[in-house]
Amino acid sequence: MDFPATAPGALHGVRVVEMGQLIAGPFCGKTLGEFGADVVKIEAPGTGDPLRNWRLLKDGTSVWWQVQSRNKRSIALDLRQSEGQDIARKLIAEADVLIENFRPGTLEGWGMSPEALHRLNPGLVMLRISGYGQTGPYRDLPGFGVIGEAMGGLRHLTGEPGRVPVRVGVSIGDTLAALHGAIGVLAALYHRKVNGGQGQVIDVALHEAVFNVMESLVPEYSAFGAVREPAGSALPGIAPSNAYKCTDGWVLVAGNGDSIFNRLMDAIGRPDLGNAPDLANNAGRVARVAELDAAIGAWTAQRGVQQVLDALAAARVPAGKVYTVRDIHEDPHYRARGMLLEQRTRDGYTVEVPGVVPKLSATPGTVRRSAPRLGDDTDAVLKEAGLTDAQIALLREKGVVA
Repeated sequence: MDFPATAPGALHGVRVVEMGQLIAGPFCGKTLGEFGADVVKIEAPGTGDPLRNWRLLKDGTSVWWQVQSRNKRSIALDLRQSEGQDIARKLIAEADVLIENFRPGTLEGWGMSPEALHRLNPGLVMLRISGYGQTGPYRDLPGFGVIGEAMGGLRHLTGEPGRVPVRVGVSIGDTLAALHGAIGVLAALYHRKVNGGQGQVIDVALHEAVFNVMESLVPEYSAFGAVREPAGSALPGIAPSNAYKCTDGWVLVAGNGDSIFNRLMDAIGRPDLGNAPDLANNAGRVARVAELDAAIGAWTAQRGVQQVLDALAAARVPAGKVYTVRDIHEDPHYRARGMLLEQRTRDGYTVEVPGVVPKLSATPGTVRRSAPRLGDDTDAVLKEAGLTDAQIALLREKGVVA
């Protein structure tokens, strides 16, 4: 279902062919689509993207699908058949961007190598997301986002010291790869615009996208031989910054700025610590971090979450409640900034979904159409590619399209 017309988005006029499935490739397509790109999603007839059936289903379809595939059009096309591959090439020939997250070599096996596609469409920007990248000794190994999180260094740090490494709770490896892919696509489109219309290939490895956000991990090892270890909820080397128990929940307190630390100590009734000369800078506070955490924890343990937040807000100390989705749903700030939207699905029900990020002042992202049913747009997309009704009917009879 389409939504009321809005002003053209920042990527209006950009045609994207999405050949990925599940999370990494499709999240990138979702992001581009929210800012106006026309995203044509190719799915396998009969089954479609497996994400359609992941986690909680309503009326037979995942509610996650309603977010991940909004603003996209779906064509059910069998890429294992030569005629299906021919149709894909027709679509790619007219596209600005191709997104794929198959195992390296899959496209080449279908006769769609970057070289072949660039002969067909020299301006094509081709995003390839895979576990280990298109080159290197691990390129052919199967890789999912969770493996990328492990190899990228993140899993070693998530958890309590001496305990099993834990998930972040969402598919962060896939999403980081998708966001890096979106950055690459935008950079490549700009390069194409100012450098004669030439396209290029963007190679994103899941583990590299994770590794890219690992902050000081490598230089600390290089300079000091330091191997950073899990630290639970604390921020190693920065103090005080931790989660603290209250009578009815947890709060995070970031009191690590020099002046902020003084205000925090006043707020919790410990000016003796705030005025201690050796605690005037971060290095001194790190040396006594256990003592500081104990002092803050003793104060929060006697108070409710809201009481702690009110006191620290008055003292201008950054602090926040650990939100559940219920907290998000009830929070007025989320609603004031349009981060919770009601979206009508093609199955006829309304569901609340996340808003669009980032927020552009002149060309904000929008939800223009709800997530498609499998093959909803097959005929329309094929007609745009120049096929007649008779040709489409024959392809459907052969099982090439659905």
